[in-house]
Amino acid sequence: MRISASLTSILSLLLLVCCGPKDSDQADAQAESYKLVQTVYHGGDILTMDGETPNYVEAVVQREGRIIFVGSKKDALDRFKDKAEIVDLKGKTLLPGFIDAHSHFSVAVQMVNQQNLSVPPVGPVTDIASLQQALVEFQQERQIPPGEWVVGYGYDNEGLAEGRHITKMDLDEVLPDHKVLVIHVSQHGGVLNSKGLEWAGVTAETETPKGGIIARMPGSQEPAGLLMETAWIPIFAKVPTPSDDELLKLLDAAQQMYASQGYTHAQDGAAFITQMRFMERAVDSGLLYLDLVSLPNVVDMPKWIDSGEFTFGEYIGHLKFQGVKLLQDGSPQGKTAYVSKPYLTGGPDGQKNWRGETTFPTDEFNGYIQRVLDKGLQVFVHANGDATIDEVIAAIKKAGITAEDDRRPVVIHSQFQRPDHLDQYVELGLQPAYFTNHTYFWGDVHIKNIGRDAADFISPVMAAKAKGLVYSNHSDFNVTPLDPFFIMWTARNRITRNGIILGEDQRADPYTALQGITTGAAYQVFEENRKGKIKEGMLADFVILDKNPLKTEGQALKEIKVVQTIKEGQVVYPQ
Repeated sequence: MRISASLTSILSLLLLVCCGPKDSDQADAQAESYKLVQTVYHGGDILTMDGETPNYVEAVVQREGRIIFVGSKKDALDRFKDKAEIVDLKGKTLLPGFIDAHSHFSVAVQMVNQQNLSVPPVGPVTDIASLQQALVEFQQERQIPPGEWVVGYGYDNEGLAEGRHITKMDLDEVLPDHKVLVIHVSQHGGVLNSKGLEWAGVTAETETPKGGIIARMPGSQEPAGLLMETAWIPIFAKVPTPSDDELLKLLDAAQQMYASQGYTHAQDGAAFITQMRFMERAVDSGLLYLDLVSLPNVVDMPKWIDSGEFTFGEYIGHLKFQGVKLLQDGSPQGKTAYVSKPYLTGGPDGQKNWRGETTFPTDEFNGYIQRVLDKGLQVFVHANGDATIDEVIAAIKKAGITAEDDRRPVVIHSQFQRPDHLDQYVELGLQPAYFTNHTYFWGDVHIKNIGRDAADFISPVMAAKAKGLVYSNHSDFNVTPLDPFFIMWTARNRITRNGIILGEDQRADPYTALQGITTGAAYQVFEENRKGKIKEGMLADFVILDKNPLKTEGQALKEIKVVQTIKEGQVVYPQ
C-alpha cells in the first residue's frame, strides 16, 4: 500500500507543478487513474527452481513484468488482494518460463512455407514413396507452379524403409518440372533434384570442398543430389526466401510455436547478417514479444565485427546478440561429426576408414576463437564428435582462457564427450549444451555407427553435474520437436526407439532434467539473475502446466499440457 500511495503522491505533485492550482482537480483525477498492473498467483504447485533441490511456495506476485513477492498465500493476499488480479491455479503447476538453450528461430519462421518430411512420431514419412507423396501433396495444396521451389524439412534417411539416401532421381520422378530441396533433419545438408542442382551449378566437374560431401551416382562423378556440410552451406544460403515484409507476417506464428510449448525465451542458433538485420527490423516494428537470443554465424563475422553495427550482450527490445557461433563439425546421424575412431559403418558416401572432417582447418579455427574472445564476445561452438571436442579444448587453452575468467564458452551438443573431457570443461569453464533427444531419435543409429560404449556416454548429464558443471538441454529445433516435456523425458529415460537404455547411470532425476531448460539454460547466456527462477526481482516469465513434471512419471510426462505462457506478466499463449 505504501508503494502505491507514494507513487500516486509523486504523480499528483508533478501534475500540480505542471498544471498549476487551477488544474489541481484534473491532476488528482489523473493520478488516481494510474493503476499498477499486479497479479497474485496461488492455489497450485509453484516450483521456484531456486536452489539445488525442489522448492515450493504458496504464492507469487508480479508487478508490471517483475516478480515482487514470493512466499505464503496469506501474506500475498493480505498485502495485495485489494490492488491486484487474483489468479487461482486450481491445482495446476506454475514454473519459470522455459528457456530454449539452442534452436534455430529463423528456420522456424520459414517452416510455415515448407513441408514436414519427418519420420514418426514427428512426421508422416516411412519410406521413399511416402516422402514423394508428401512433396506432391504440398505442391498441389500450395499450387506451386512449374519452375518454382518445393521445399521440405526433417528428411531422415535412417528412418526410411529402404535404408538409403534419396537421390535426384527419386525427386525427379514425381516433380520433374520444379526445383526441389529436401533438407536433412540435421540441418547440415540436403538433397536437390536435377533442376535444383542445375540452379545451384553443381555438376560432375564440381570439386568436393574440404569438409564437405557431394554424393555421386555409382561409377561416375555425376552428383546424386545429396550435399552436406561445406558443400551445402553456400547453396542453402542462396536458396530464395520470402521477402522481409512476408517474413514479418510469419513472426507471430513462429513465436507461437515456442510460446505454445511454454518457452518465453528462444534462440536463433546460427544467424546470418541478413537474419540479424531482419530481427532488428522486427524489434523496431514491435513484433517480438518473446526474448530472442541471436548467435551470429562466424562466416559473416568479417562483415560486422569491426563495424559497430550490432550491440552485443544486452537486450534492445526483446532481441539480444549474445556471441558468435562456430560450426566445427557435422551431425553424428549424418556421419559428418568428427570422431577419433573410424565409423563402424563407413562414411555417408561409402568412404572407408571414415572419421568425418572438421569444418575449418585447425589454425583457422583457432584464429576465429582468438578473435572472438579478443573482441570480448562469447564463443559458441557446434561440436558433436569427440575429436572436435578435443579441438575446442585445445583452442580455448591456446587462447589462455580458464574458468576464473568467467567467459562461459558454450560447446553446443557436446554429444560424444569422453569422460576425460569433463575435467577439462571444469578447468576451462566450458559449458555443455546437451541434446538428450538424440538418445531416442538416433540412439540405435549411434550404436551401429560408433559402438555401444561411446553411445552410452552421449550427453552425459549426470556425469557433468557430478563434476559441478552447469548444463543445458535443447531440441535443436527443427532437428527435433520443441516439446520441453519430450526433452525432460529423454533426459530422464534415455530410451532408444528400439527400447535400449543408453547409459543408465546418466539418467537424470526429475529436478535435474528440469534444470536443463530453466536455470542451466539461463546461466549459459549470462541471465541467471534475470530469468530461469521464480525469485523476487526477476522477470515475471511463467508457464502454467496441467500437471507437475516432477510428480509425473513414464509416458505421462510427455502428455503434460501447457495451459498458459506468461511473458513479463502478460499472457502470450493462448492468444
